[in-house]
Amino acid sequence: MGAEQRTGKSRILHPTSRIRHPVTCNPQTTNHIPQTPTPHTAMLPPLQGIIPPLVTPLADRDQLDVAGLERLVAHVTEGGVHGLFILGTTGEAPSLSYRLRRELIDRVCGLAAGQVPVLVGITDTSFIESVALARHAADAGADALVVTLPYYFPAGQTELTEYIEHLVPELPLPLLLYNMPAMTKIPFEIETLRGLAHLDGIVGIKDSGGDLSYFSELVKLRSERPDWRLFIGPESLLVDAVNLGGNGGVNGGANLFPKLFVDLYNAAETSDLSAIARLQARADKLRQIYEIGKYASRHIKAIKSALSILGICSDFMAEPFHRFKQPERAKVEAVIEAMEGE
Repeated sequence: MGAEQRTGKSRILHPTSRIRHPVTCNPQTTNHIPQTPTPHTAMLPPLQGIIPPLVTPLADRDQLDVAGLERLVAHVTEGGVHGLFILGTTGEAPSLSYRLRRELIDRVCGLAAGQVPVLVGITDTSFIESVALARHAADAGADALVVTLPYYFPAGQTELTEYIEHLVPELPLPLLLYNMPAMTKIPFEIETLRGLAHLDGIVGIKDSGGDLSYFSELVKLRSERPDWRLFIGPESLLVDAVNLGGNGGVNGGANLFPKLFVDLYNAAETSDLSAIARLQARADKLRQIYEIGKYASRHIKAIKSALSILGICSDFMAEPFHRFKQPERAKVEAVIEAMEGE
């Protein structure tokens, strides 16, 4: 099942020969937490702009589509993105083995080295595994970490506060908090974030809650932490978030059309209203692919399907999900062809 499915003509945008050879993965799992983490906050490059949450190209259940990953990283970096975020929701992180997560970290850090910062998701139900993955990310050359609260057991805000207070001192890299209540059942409440503002290791927040009033409250927290970088997840809210004072977007559509979202961010930054109207119309058209299919997994399926149609990587999904069937794939292809024809 490692071979790509293709409908119509395949469009390989970036040959693998243009990409540096990735570093070798060390699949060994770390089962202990070093006692003295090394802080790297001062070394963090400025985070802003468009940081796509990369899909994880898969060839099989526990096998990366390596050539597809290389093409994907080349595709988005050449599209002008300002960073890469791996092992998030769009990257299907909770469904991946620890071995594969480590391999992905190694390869992406090797491919992106010297080009853009790499942010690594370390969310896990196990505190120990989150810290171990953070250590591996630091060793591989990642620039920052991203975490939301552990899923399955719903934590209270006091428990969430203590969890972050215990986690941050153990981490070797700066941390962005990830508000994703649709997946974690509870949000980072504003007062909880205010109570965490004293932790220097926290450098920003990614908000995927879809509530602009909440995001505006995040911006107000800059009175206590002016250094915090604030990113919006939903693509439809990118311009509004930048206008409120946000620093950019972690937008799934940037996997497909990175330059579109970079241009839209730049237009929002400069208040270029005519460019915003033109680019937002294109971004809105792309969002049609998210309405294809009937399950919540359709968002990730649509992005992977489109990437496969573009000839960039496989659309193989991590269990329990499956790739779009032919009728859904044809609908995705129609949207992508319309986008490319403009």
